[in-house]
Amino acid sequence: MTFESVNPADGKTLKVFDTWDDARIEAALQQVSDATPQWSQTPLAERCDAMRRVAALLRDRSEDLARTMTLEMGKLIKESRTEVEKCAWVCDYYAEQANHFLADEHIPTDAGDSYVAYQPLGTVLAIMPWNFPIWQVFRFAAPALTGGNTGVLKHASNVPQCALAIEQIFADAGLPAGVFRTLMIGAGQVERVIADSRIHAVTLTGSEPAGRAVAACAGQNLKKTVLELGGSDAYIVLEDADMELTVNTAVTSRFLNAGQSCIAAKRFIVVDSIADNFVARFKARVEDLRPGDPLDEQTTLAPMARMDLRDELHRQVTRSIEQGADAVTGCEPHKGPGAYYLPSILDRVEAGMPAYDEELFGPVAAVIRAIDEDDALRIANGSRYGLGGSVWTADVHRGEVLARRVQAGAVFVNGLVKSDPRLPFGGIKASGYGRELSHHGLYEFLNAKTVWIK
Repeated sequence: MTFESVNPADGKTLKVFDTWDDARIEAALQQVSDATPQWSQTPLAERCDAMRRVAALLRDRSEDLARTMTLEMGKLIKESRTEVEKCAWVCDYYAEQANHFLADEHIPTDAGDSYVAYQPLGTVLAIMPWNFPIWQVFRFAAPALTGGNTGVLKHASNVPQCALAIEQIFADAGLPAGVFRTLMIGAGQVERVIADSRIHAVTLTGSEPAGRAVAACAGQNLKKTVLELGGSDAYIVLEDADMELTVNTAVTSRFLNAGQSCIAAKRFIVVDSIADNFVARFKARVEDLRPGDPLDEQTTLAPMARMDLRDELHRQVTRSIEQGADAVTGCEPHKGPGAYYLPSILDRVEAGMPAYDEELFGPVAAVIRAIDEDDALRIANGSRYGLGGSVWTADVHRGEVLARRVQAGAVFVNGLVKSDPRLPFGGIKASGYGRELSHHGLYEFLNAKTVWIK
C-alpha cells in the first residue's frame, strides 16, 4: 500500500510514499517510549522554550508550509498562511501560560498540606484529518507536549507531506528524538497502535464513524480519548439582525476552506419574515466567488480536497433537490479539471433531506426557514450534532439568552465561529466529547494527582 499526495486543483500526483511495515512501526513506538520519561522530567521552563523555538520555525517556514498545504489539499494560499501563523500562536500561548496552568493547586483539608499536581499521562496518539493539516495537529501537540507528554501522529493519507513536515519542525526545533513522531500507516493499522501498551491516550478529529471505531478500540484497551467529530452548525438569523454583517459573515463561515470545516456554518436557520431578503443577498455574494488556482492570490473558492468527496457532496445535493429543496445557485460540479464544486445554496430545506439531516462537508449552504425564534431553536437543537453555532440579532442580550439554549460546545453571538487557543474547543452529542485548547485542553492528557500530607 502507498500514500499518494495529489494536487486536487489539477488531479496530478505530487509524490508517493510507502506505507510502513510492522518493523518500522515498532522502531518508532520504541523510540517514543524511550523518550517519554526524559521529556516528562524535563523542567517546564525548558519545554516552554522548546515550544517557542517551534513557533519561530513555523514563522520562518511559513511560505513553504503554506505552499505544501495548498498543493496537497487545495486550500487557498492566503488561508494556508493564516493557518501556519495560528499554529505559531498556539505554541507561544502554551509557552506563556503553562507555568500558571500547571502550578500545583493547593486545597485546604484536614491534612497538613493537600494539593493537586498535574502530571503527564505518557504518549498521546493523534489521528488527524486533512482539512486543516497543520493546525489540527498543533491544536493537540502544543498543549500535550508542553504538559510533558510525547506525541505520535497518524495523519490523513492524502496529506503525507504535511505530516512529515510537522515532524521535521519539532526535530529542527531541538526537541529530543522521539518526543514527536509521524507514523506513515493506513487506517487498517491504527487499531494495533491504539492497543499498544506504549500508547496512553488517543485524540481524534474526524468523522462520526471513525470516532465510534476509535472510541470502541480505546475503550477496550482502557485508553483516555478526546473526540472532535462532525458538525452541522446552526447559523440562526433573527428578524432584527444586521443583514449586511450577517450575510457577509455567512459567506465566510460557509465557504472558507471550500466549506470543509467542522465548525463552518452549514444550516442557515432564518426567521421566515426576512428569509427572502437574506437568500437574495446571500445569493448575490455567493455568486461573486470564483474557483481557480488556489496558489493565485485572486482566487476566492478553492477545490475540494478529493474527487470522491466532491462526488459524495453532489449526491447529497441531488437527493435534497429531488426531495423538494430549491437550487438557488450552483448545486453542481464545476466543469473542468480538479475537484471543484460550484458555490451553492439550497433553500427550503426540510427534515428528511440529506441537506437537513447530514453534514455537508463542502461549499453548499442549506437554508432552513423558521416560523420564529422558538422554532429556530427547535430546528437548531434537532440535529444529532452539537459542535458550534451562532446567533445573529441586534439585541445582544436576546442573542446571549438564545445562545445559552443552543445545544453545542460553542455558540457565538454576532460573530464567526472559530477556534481560539484561549477558549475550550469541542462538541457534544454526535460531535464528540472532551475539549482542546485553553487550560481545559491541556488537562485532558494530564493526571490530576491528589497529594495529601499529614
